[in-house]
Amino acid sequence: EPNYGLKENSSLTEVVGNFTDAYIPLGNDGSVFYFRTNYDAPKYRVIAIDIDNFEKEHWKTIIPEQENTLSSCTMLGDSFVCGYLKDAYSRLERYNLQGEHIDTIALPDIGSVTTFNAKREHKEAFFGFTSFTKPLSSYRYIVDTQEVVLLRTSTIAIDSSLYETKQIFASSKDGTQVPMFVIHKKGLELNAQNPTLLYAYGGFNHSITPSFSISRMVWMEMGGVLVVANIRGGGEYGKDWHEAGTVHQKQNCFDDFIACAEHLIETGYTSTPKLAIEGRSNGGLLVGACMTQRPELFGACLPGVGVLDMLKFHEFTIGWAWVSDYGSSETEDEFHSLYAYSPLHNLKEGTAYPPTLVTTSDHDDRVVPAHSFKFAARLQEVHKGDNPVLISIETKAGHGMGKPTAMLIEEQADQWAFLVKALNIEI
Repeated sequence: EPNYGLKENSSLTEVVGNFTDAYIPLGNDGSVFYFRTNYDAPKYRVIAIDIDNFEKEHWKTIIPEQENTLSSCTMLGDSFVCGYLKDAYSRLERYNLQGEHIDTIALPDIGSVTTFNAKREHKEAFFGFTSFTKPLSSYRYIVDTQEVVLLRTSTIAIDSSLYETKQIFASSKDGTQVPMFVIHKKGLELNAQNPTLLYAYGGFNHSITPSFSISRMVWMEMGGVLVVANIRGGGEYGKDWHEAGTVHQKQNCFDDFIACAEHLIETGYTSTPKLAIEGRSNGGLLVGACMTQRPELFGACLPGVGVLDMLKFHEFTIGWAWVSDYGSSETEDEFHSLYAYSPLHNLKEGTAYPPTLVTTSDHDDRVVPAHSFKFAARLQEVHKGDNPVLISIETKAGHGMGKPTAMLIEEQADQWAFLVKALNIEI
């Protein structure tokens, strides 16, 4: 058993009392404890603290902060297995207890390590892995041979070899390089005629990493291109990347997303009549803001369960907790920033908006459906032209999780049918 240095009748000693930064315990050797922390390291590092001599000037850096974000760390034998996010996809690197690099654990594809389970006394570890074209699978890593062995995968009847995943970058308004995953059938022609779905989230330090979705596979089976953008506001590049998409800098999120759309058009993947954008919750805000700022750029818009009234969001359910990312209309300078992009308040009379399907649920207690109700009503009032602007309201449903499979299938089928019509897709 590990020696945690506990002594009979011992008392608690506060080693870290400031929770401005994160300190995730990894293990210990006697009185020396190891932590993954973002203290003085926005992209995280591994440090050692001797609890018998725990003042900060005695803390020791084992694995310094690197260019890629250290999103996880697990001790395996006398080593650290570090999970890094490199441009929003996973890499596994192993270091010894002195911080010297041992090896890189080979992963099957551009994808995401979902869990990594190991113990100090073991010579093997187990991890989950998924990608845009491969369902979640279980793998075994053998320390002595550095082998990665597939243990179990899904029986979904999909030939992943027919598809390819690549990563490209768009230059945002201020020059920031924004990564995008582009997934489609092999042999795609860059003829500007490919129906393309561009998705992003961009908020609350949440990283959008590769994951498998059967409904997205249906989109690609129909010949569609799936693009997942890692815009600012997320956690893909650490604390600074997140903060660059918050409060007074929230416009960066929309600039990044618009730049991604423009890049896809400029490089011949698609064109405006074939380009749809999608986002949910904070991503619904993203779609709402972009379609009001650049209505001529998109061929269809899917704002789902979106935060669309930025002046009153904090007054309902858990909305008060989002002030950290958005700011509050009760503060004058933050009011002006919110009002400048609030989707509800930036719909303009006599404007031709893209075909739009707003979706919400009558029992959504996260983002109250009033956001979508007001936005859809105002959109229908001011919209000019023949493009359909619709709202779909699920009953006896909430923010997304917990819906029965049948309801999820119906909801997704409606969205694909809407895009088939709006983007004029031949099936």
